[in-house]
This record gives sequence, structure tokens and C-alpha cells, in this order.
Amino acid sequence: MALAVGITDPLHAAQDYTRYVDPMIGVDGGGNVFPGASVPCGMVKVGPDCANRDLCPGYGSQGPIWGFSHTHVSGTGGAAKYGNILVMPTTGEIDAVSYSSPRANEHAEVGLFSVDLTRYGISARMSSTHSAAIHEYVFPETDKANVLLDMGSFLAVLWKQEFIGSEIRILSATEVEGYTRIRSGWNLGGPYTVYFRACFDRPAESYGTWKEGHLQPGIKEQSDTNEKTGAWFTFDTRANRTVKLKVAISFKGIVKAGSNLAEIPRWSVDEVRTQAVAAWNDILSQIDVQTSDEEARKIFYTSLYRIFLQPTDRTDENPMWAGGRPYYDDYYTLWDTFRATHPFITLLRPSLQARMVNSMIDICRYDKYMPDGRSGNDNGNTQAGSNAEMLIADAMAKGVEGIDYEAALQAMLKDAEVPPGDTEMKHGRGGLVDYNRLGYVSTSYERGGSRTMEYANNDYAISYVAGKLGKKELEAKYRQKACGWEKLWNDDIESLGFRGFIWPRDANGKWLDKDQYTVFTGGSFHDFFYETFSWELSFYVPHDMRRLIKRMGGPETFEKRLDTYFNYEFKGQKEEMGPHTTMSGMFQVSNEPGFLNPSLYCYINRPTKTAEIVRRVLAQHYSTRRDGLPGNDDSGSMAAWYAFHALGFFPNAGQDVYLISSPIFPKTTITLENGKKLVIKAINASPQNIYVQSLTINGQTWDRCWLRHSDIAQGGTMEFVMGSNPSTWATTGQLPPSLSDIQ
Repeated sequence: MALAVGITDPLHAAQDYTRYVDPMIGVDGGGNVFPGASVPCGMVKVGPDCANRDLCPGYGSQGPIWGFSHTHVSGTGGAAKYGNILVMPTTGEIDAVSYSSPRANEHAEVGLFSVDLTRYGISARMSSTHSAAIHEYVFPETDKANVLLDMGSFLAVLWKQEFIGSEIRILSATEVEGYTRIRSGWNLGGPYTVYFRACFDRPAESYGTWKEGHLQPGIKEQSDTNEKTGAWFTFDTRANRTVKLKVAISFKGIVKAGSNLAEIPRWSVDEVRTQAVAAWNDILSQIDVQTSDEEARKIFYTSLYRIFLQPTDRTDENPMWAGGRPYYDDYYTLWDTFRATHPFITLLRPSLQARMVNSMIDICRYDKYMPDGRSGNDNGNTQAGSNAEMLIADAMAKGVEGIDYEAALQAMLKDAEVPPGDTEMKHGRGGLVDYNRLGYVSTSYERGGSRTMEYANNDYAISYVAGKLGKKELEAKYRQKACGWEKLWNDDIESLGFRGFIWPRDANGKWLDKDQYTVFTGGSFHDFFYETFSWELSFYVPHDMRRLIKRMGGPETFEKRLDTYFNYEFKGQKEEMGPHTTMSGMFQVSNEPGFLNPSLYCYINRPTKTAEIVRRVLAQHYSTRRDGLPGNDDSGSMAAWYAFHALGFFPNAGQDVYLISSPIFPKTTITLENGKKLVIKAINASPQNIYVQSLTINGQTWDRCWLRHSDIAQGGTMEFVMGSNPSTWATTGQLPPSLSDIQ
């Protein structure tokens, strides 16, 4: 089911905002961005699979192209999945094994990917709808112009996908169908099957099939014997050099794939691309940026584009349970996306966020637990928290309608109270037996520090939802559990002149010896701290910053500690953080656990320092180059971090609070889904004028460096005055809310 269109301002929708989007930003440098053609939340993501098929989207700037497959993810690090239903044009004799080609003139824009395959002298173009793709190949003049369809090709990686079986059937000289069945991959998931139906715009001169590379000319069918199959069609292009192909896929069956072909009724790549541009403009046009900084404009709209690439809308494509309700896949992963990606969707398209939340509730109803990560119709690879809770609390706090919050609360309680047993890497809360018995996750389990800190925030989310539903006992119970992070707070740990850090603790209550661990140790699945370390994660109490600041020694010490965190120069320790880690001081720009940290100055009324850090990161770590992201995009997470701060505020996810930073555009007009307009003016904004001198919201003088969602949900005007010098704005105003305020 395609994302609904038609809600935006006709004046803005008439403009082509896709011209500011460059899908190649972030394909290199560890950004792992998918550069092919897709519509918003599209099931088909058609694009190249390159030499190193261990790369997450199958794409790399170096090496040959193996073909163009129809299923991909975007920005998921070493976590590859899919790469199914691969098509490759060739010339000459059929080779079902080594058919890759060097490339030239590679080009990507919204809804279109094109490239020249220099081994064969072929030019390829392709575009997509939600469930189908159209390919156009311009061959040289030859009587041996081939199109291969390989059902045995797929992407592999660290947790390698495994081939199970495939089948292919040639129906005529223009039609072919079949499927491929794969298991495992990034989320260690169960088997998934991708079915397809394809048709050419003209009949082939000859065709054949293969099994395990053994060619069988004229044979129309290869049945499933747990071996790799494929087919080829050969055309004579001496008179007409162009061959076009439509491919539709389905996760439910070949008949459904055949019906999905109706999404492309004609044979025009340009027409399909125009439809994709219209679908993307419907989203992009909701935010109109006025600026003379063309690079910043390009980064912003490309970021907005990546926010809406996934999760994937698989409504009507769910092979596991019926019901006609929204179903989304490729939550990759909520541990990343709850922090900024989903809050941005909630701001711009709350009805879409409601559909996603309802799909997670259904996943719990039919598949045991809500996902932390999910792909290929299966949960898998939990990382730290059970962060579906954060999406639900975030939606409730911001008044998102259309969600069954009673059912949502029951799904949240399932995470919090029912141990997943030996499936803790699949879903639920790992180490829950410890957490509910001791109040923290001990060293008996992996990622105990990260899990404890995130479970505390997750429990705050449960408390909030329970309270809003009038369940006072549950509210009180989980409010208390949300304080559990303090059980890992060790006042005896000292570093760089500061005392008190989150520290590993065993199940008997004994702290890990200081000579066994450092405040900079962490990173892997097996560490106590995942993708972070104690110096950084010790700031992660987003639901109760007031209490954390007190534990750290008060506002002045907290400020100095943040200053040290952002300005410390790593020497030998940095190597522990991983090869694609991008840092600003200790702040890991490239990893999500520190996403909120630049905004924490707002909890001590020092917004000038938030502005300095945010602007430094935006300027130094984002660009329009192919390596223009600070790290792995993580399903639009890096994109959403940029987009929010470019607007001038950042969410504390799971709450209705936005923390003000430093808007970069002189004027931004956001057309909300309810039709109201939010105008953000930043008078004198420039790369030098980064400090807020004053702010009014709807004409009211604003003396605090935060706002609530309700302050902007009905539109209005935010007017910043910016300057080059730090000001006293918001240095004495009311602080953002904390859990301790009500205890």
C-alpha cells in the first residue's frame, strides 16, 4: 500500500523539491545509504548490487555491478538483508555465474537510477512504484542481447543470509515468474519468501533456465530442489536496441505479485519516475526552506528524503496473519530511530506514525512481542532497550490519534514483565530476570549497562502511558522502576576530575574492579556498554535530568562535565570505538546513544553551549559529498538529527518536549498534516550568527530554551533573533520537566 498523498499546500506541491535531493549523499564513508529508486516507505527498492555484496544496501562506489535487485534496506551498517530478485542485462554467450560488469556514468535522483555497464556497452535506467519496478536497457546492435533473472542471488554479511530454495517458470516469450526463499541475515530471522512476476515489452528470440549454473536452453521451468535457479531471455537488438522489463514482487504469493504489476500499466520509465517524484514531493513540500545556502538546503531535503525511506509499508503483503490492518516491516532498528526519526515522522505525518505504532501492537498480538528490530517478517537483534515503548509514549504525549493505547499498554507491559527466555536476542528485554529482581541488569548478561539505562527510560514511558489511561497503581510502580538507573551509579569511579559514573555490577551487588574496566570501554554486543562507553552513557537519563544533575554534583559541575565531554581530545582510547566512529570530543556523532547530549545544556539553562556544539557538528560532519554523513545513517537517524537541529530544536523522545538549539535557515514554513502552518523565522541567521538573542512564539516572549509539542501543533510563528555573540536569553527561565519534579 503506497503512502497517501494530497495533503500539502498546492502552492508548495507545485514546486519540485526533489531537485534538492541527492540519493548519493552518504553512500560512502560508512553512511551505507541506498541510492536506488523507491517511493516513500516503498516495498520495492530497486538498485545495484555491487562487487562487495556484504555491504548493507548492496552498494559500493568501487568494483563492478552484479545486477539490479528489488529489495534493499538503507543505512543499516554491516547489517545487510535482502538483495532479492536480481536482474542483469548482458551480451554474448550466456554466463549464469560470472556476469558482473564495470560501470560508468552512474547517476541517481529521486525515483531514478541509471548507469552504463561498460563490459557490455549497455545503458540501464530504472524506476519504481510501491510494489513494482520498470527497467529500460539500451543494448548495442547484437543478436545476443540477454536479460538474466537470478533467483539465487542475495546479499550476505556478518550474520550471513542463507539460501533455502527457489523456483522459476517461463510462461511465454515475454513473461516469467518465480520466487526465492532466504533465511537469517542481519536479524537472524526465520525464512522469508519473495515472489515475483515479470514481463517484457516484446518477445524474446530465445530463452532458457538454469539450476546451480547449469544452463538448459529452451527449458521453461526449474522447480524448487533447494538449489539456485534462474532464467534468461535473449533479444535481437540490431533493429531496436531498447528492451524494457516490468518486475513486481510480493511476500504473499505469485498471484499477488502478478496483480502488483498493475501499478505500472504502461512502458515509460519517465512516467513512473514522475509518479515517484509526485509521491516524494507530497512529503518534501510540507517543509519549505528559504535560504541562500544551497548546500545546507540540499543536505536538509536529502535528510528529509531518507527519514521516509523505511520502515517499509507491507500492508496487504503480510504472509503471516490476515486482517487488513497496517503492517510495517524493516524496523531497523527502534534502538536508533526512536530518538529522532520517528519523532520527525510524528511531527510531519502523525497519521503515518499511528499506522506504524498500530502495526507494532499487532506484531505483539500475533508474534509474541513488539520489535526492537524487525526485517523479513521476523523480529530479531535486540540491542538495548525495548524502545517500542518510546514510540507509544511519544505518540500519546503529542496527541497522536488513531492508536489503541489500551492495547499498546498491554504490549508495553509484556516487554517489561515477561522474560523472553532464550529468545532475548529476538525480542523482549534481555536480562529481565535480573532487572526485575535486582533493579539493574548485571554483568551476567551482555550490554547490562545499556539495557539498564534504556529500560529505566522505557519504564518511564510505561508510567506515563499508564497515568494518562488512569491506571494509577501501574503509573506509580513504573515511575519507581524508572529510577533503577541509580543502582548502577558508582560514586567511587573518578575520571578527569569528575566522580560518579555508571559502572558494571555483578548479580551479587559487587562492582567490577577498576583495573578490569575503564570509563572508555565498550562498543560491541558483548560489552557492558553497547555502541557507547561509561563517560557518554552516564549522561543518559533523559526522563530525569534533574536527578542526574544532582548526582553529578549540581549544575556547575554538570556544565563542566559536559564541557569536558565535548572538548576532550582522545588519544589511544579512540580506537576502542570502532572503525566508522566519528567523534567531536567524546561525543560520538555517528552513534545514537549520545544523540541528545548536545541539548542537555538546556537542563541547566546554558543554550549558548548547545548552539555551539550543534553548529560545530552540522558544519564539520555533514556535507553534500558521497561521504557526507558522520556515520551509518541507521534508517534515517543521522538524517533526522540534522533535520531537527536545522529547524532549531530537538526532541526528548517519549516526551512532548523539544529542546532549542540553533536554527540555520532564515525562514522555514512547515505545513502540518492538519493543514496549519508553522513558520520558523531566524532573523540574521548565518554560519556566524549561531546564538539565540531572543525568541517569541505566536507573539509571546519566550524566556526558556525548550517548548512543548502543543506549543506548535496548531501552527503559528516562532521568531528567533540570532547573533554572533552569546546572550543571556533563557539563562534564568523555567527548566525542562524531569521525573523528579513530581516525586
